[in-house]
Amino acid sequence: MKRRLIFSTALALAALSACAESPIRPPSPPLTYDRLGSLMQVSVVDRATGRELPIYRYRGEYWVAGRPGSRYAIRARNAMGERVMAVMSVDGVNIVTGETAGVLQNGYVFSGGERSDITGWRKSDSQIAAFEFTSVGNSYASRTGRPADVGVIGVALFRERVPAAPIVLPQRDGYGSNREMERRSEAPSAVAEAAPAAPAAQSRSADSALGAEASASAKGELARRSPSLGTGHGRRETSHVGHTTFERAQSTPDEVVRIRYDSRENLIAAGVIPVPPPPPRWPRPEGPSAFPGSEMGYVPDPPARY
Repeated sequence: MKRRLIFSTALALAALSACAESPIRPPSPPLTYDRLGSLMQVSVVDRATGRELPIYRYRGEYWVAGRPGSRYAIRARNAMGERVMAVMSVDGVNIVTGETAGVLQNGYVFSGGERSDITGWRKSDSQIAAFEFTSVGNSYASRTGRPADVGVIGVALFRERVPAAPIVLPQRDGYGSNREMERRSEAPSAVAEAAPAAPAAQSRSADSALGAEASASAKGELARRSPSLGTGHGRRETSHVGHTTFERAQSTPDEVVRIRYDSRENLIAAGVIPVPPPPPRWPRPEGPSAFPGSEMGYVPDPPARY
């Protein structure tokens, strides 16, 4: 009997030691991105910290978590060696003209490789009203009677139509030479006036264009959370732009980048941002506990009697 007891105790201790050496694996991290897009890399920047907000992918859509009251910028970098036009919208409103957003409206023109932070609603050639996360009711879209599309940032990208090279006939005397074509002057982040588009062609980025359609299931989930975030019409800041012309290569965007946003609490509640589960705990019953301590040891001697 004594031998069996010692043998069983040894087995129990060995099993407990094995369990202690096998910690629970932490959950895998969520799938996140720093920026989106191929023609142009787009991200959202917290202007207080200067950091790009992580972009979470959830059910085919991309999300960032904003903080109420904080200012943000749309950071865009032209990944091409040519000019690209970006028509930008926030909450369904064109950030340059204030119109209900459409892809054939005016936007910003970026030179090849150019990067710029777009920090607000364009008020003039020298001023903007800062983007800032706020309540839906205080968003610029809601205050102008357009609350239906609050909570989304969109960038429609167009490549420029390249004119056909002129045919040069050789001169009879052999002394003529071709003139070098003059390049048009380009202002950084220039505002492009809308120009007639070329005949429509198939989009170069069909997957991105499909992302511009709303996800009804995700909308339904976040509709039950409150309060959600919108983008307010913040304080005036200095921001200079020039004007240029830009002729689109086609009437449909070559690429569409779409990023939705809400508060971190709402994104956690909707499952967009996963959180690790709390460590398991033994339930403590009412009354005396059968196992009030969790440390393993042996029975000590009782204190001496007085």
